[in-house]
Amino acid sequence: KLTMEFPSEDIFLMTASPVIKAITNYKQVSKTLEEFDVEEQPSSLLEKRYPNIKVIQSGVKQLKSDEHKIFTEDGKEYMYEKLCLCAGAKPKLIYEGNPYVLGIRDTDSAQTFQKNLAQSERIVVVGNGGIALELVYEIQGCEVIWAIKDKAIGNTFFDAGAAEFLIPKLTAENRETPIECKRTKYTMEGSEEKERSTAASDKLGSALGPDWHEGLCLKGTKEFSHKVHIEILCEVKKIYLQQEFIQLQRTSLTFPKEDKKVEPDEVLWPVYVELTNGKIYGCDFIVSATGVVPNVKPFLDGNNFAVAEDGGLKVDKHMHTSLPDIYAAGDICTASWEPSPVWHQMRLWTQARQMGWYAAKCMAADTLGESIDMDFSFELFAHVTKFFNYKVVVLGKYNAQGLGLDHELMLRCTKGQEYVKVVMQNGRMMGAVLIGETDLEETFENLILNQMDLSAYGEDLLNPDIDIEDYFD
Repeated sequence: KLTMEFPSEDIFLMTASPVIKAITNYKQVSKTLEEFDVEEQPSSLLEKRYPNIKVIQSGVKQLKSDEHKIFTEDGKEYMYEKLCLCAGAKPKLIYEGNPYVLGIRDTDSAQTFQKNLAQSERIVVVGNGGIALELVYEIQGCEVIWAIKDKAIGNTFFDAGAAEFLIPKLTAENRETPIECKRTKYTMEGSEEKERSTAASDKLGSALGPDWHEGLCLKGTKEFSHKVHIEILCEVKKIYLQQEFIQLQRTSLTFPKEDKKVEPDEVLWPVYVELTNGKIYGCDFIVSATGVVPNVKPFLDGNNFAVAEDGGLKVDKHMHTSLPDIYAAGDICTASWEPSPVWHQMRLWTQARQMGWYAAKCMAADTLGESIDMDFSFELFAHVTKFFNYKVVVLGKYNAQGLGLDHELMLRCTKGQEYVKVVMQNGRMMGAVLIGETDLEETFENLILNQMDLSAYGEDLLNPDIDIEDYFD
């Protein structure tokens, strides 16, 4: 975006990774909903396409904001007029420095995970967001103990009702063949040969795209297709290595049988997980899929940034941080303006793309002394993704976020086909979850945006015999 605004200015893109993430197959689904793939491309492609972009492949060592200077890890320094920090976030690991705890955040960690899984009989997955959901669904031939702190799976994206709708898909033996994914992947030359050490996990790659598990063979050693056991309302209390566990003389449990019968485990495992509900399971390794923390560390030293409670750099409605000429976008920042009543920040690819685009517009407007309106994408929270091979659309305050008790829910569900939930407040639609091919996203998007009073329609709003789209087109 900046290259279009300033074709004659030098634009530096600093990245520790040899590849850049490019948006491909972009599709505007509706006013605020967009679908795209994220593809890794060599940075030379970007430089070819935009002659005034120079990609500097090095991590940032230090920022001296009072001098308008960036120091890179390869010992160089760069002056800037305007700077935008887009360093993303890093996985929030349950335990740092334990070789049996893997975080999944970028393509490298996904490959390490794949290698470990190929030799595994049982793993423990901790976390309840998008990556955990996809992972548990895709893994075959390996027992999965899934520990979640909520009552129901996928709490970040939907409620217990939607979880119940999805569970049969999770335990189904026969899977539909996934649609082939046409994505090229670029990796560092020779990165397959040299094994990544655990220390390498500090080197941050860029976040995974929406279809990150495509092309990875997520298969364990066992012959069966799918075995998942969910432990709800619990977190990891302690992790023991094998030696430590033997000395403790405690009992671990087998994978629960069909009749939910749990017996003491005779097998010796490399690592053991004690959950806060008192159960202990042995496994080959643990996947920590417990969200992310903004990657602000390299920039804080010696700079007086205003930092939000969630650890992100605070940005105002023009994506400005608290320091002059420094902007931030994506996972590293925290939106600190008064948001629209039906928008909230979530660290997702869709929002990172929107914020990056808008930050460039703001940087351009400030440089040219022009005023700029807030981008339309911040009017309504809207995200489309896929879980368990179902299309999933979430709109507005889809989980009644921040609405307190003053709201009601309306549901429509056809088993194995679709799940529709709307969040209503004072007769107005505030949010919605749509799972399956419902074709309601555009209609509901308009109803949330225009805040029309729908009290007169009552339950008929979700009546499958009434073509609601015709009403509100």
